[in-house]
Amino acid sequence: MRIGGGIEKEYHNPDEWLRLVKDLGYSAVLCPVDSRSDGQTRRAYLRAARDADLVIGEVGVWRNCLSKNDRERKAAMEYAKAQLALADEMGANCCVNIIGSHSDKAWDGFSAENYTKDFYALAVDSVREIIDAVKPRHTYYSIETMPWMVPDSPESYVRLIRDVARDGFAVHLDFVNMINCPERYCNSMEFIKHCFDTLGPFICSVHGKDVLMEQAYTTLIHETMPGKGSLDYKKILAMVDKLGPDMPLFVEHLPDHETYREAVTYLRAQAEEAYVFIK
Repeated sequence: MRIGGGIEKEYHNPDEWLRLVKDLGYSAVLCPVDSRSDGQTRRAYLRAARDADLVIGEVGVWRNCLSKNDRERKAAMEYAKAQLALADEMGANCCVNIIGSHSDKAWDGFSAENYTKDFYALAVDSVREIIDAVKPRHTYYSIETMPWMVPDSPESYVRLIRDVARDGFAVHLDFVNMINCPERYCNSMEFIKHCFDTLGPFICSVHGKDVLMEQAYTTLIHETMPGKGSLDYKKILAMVDKLGPDMPLFVEHLPDHETYREAVTYLRAQAEEAYVFIK
């Protein structure tokens, strides 16, 4: 398996980028450019990644393809298509986005409308449109699992895969995002194993975070960095490892370069204790 994460320091060329990647101990990387970059720049970063034996795990979209604002939705859809084409060009494991939201407060916010039949039908159609426009051959379009929108469980992801019905669609697993209630928190390792058992053949990238629930009312569940919560990462790393030698696990949402290095150092130490090989 491979480990990667965000880069919180500026870089201006492949050499500067590679120095940061090596300092952080990454063997998998998020795509260092987006679809607005020119071809020469993309090829330079791709060559640098290949020469350093790095897997480009994700090209992110992070736009609301289901916005109720028609102009925002159309712009997000076009960007998603461009990012998927970039992922295909760069040979990334996947192009990833959330499904989208009808929230009036946040592009990734919760809303009662996110659970309607019309929303789900639009979600399926949007994923199909993105994949059909690009027809990727070297990557997949994927949707990150989330707490309050489709897919929010392994079962809902299986349904989404069936209904999208495209070979270019795969699973982006963020198990922490789905630990969204006390029952799943108290039985977190059983739930995570269920995620891997159910979705394993379809997983193309994984997010690695941790989780803590407060003894407070009504229910307060917090995301935190690996090693600062309640999850058993020796067991989790063994699950990721079974998905293949180049499967990436990405840490995320950390504040700075040093914290990312700390998280990766922790994961590598846990892997060593669990006899899991990380490139």
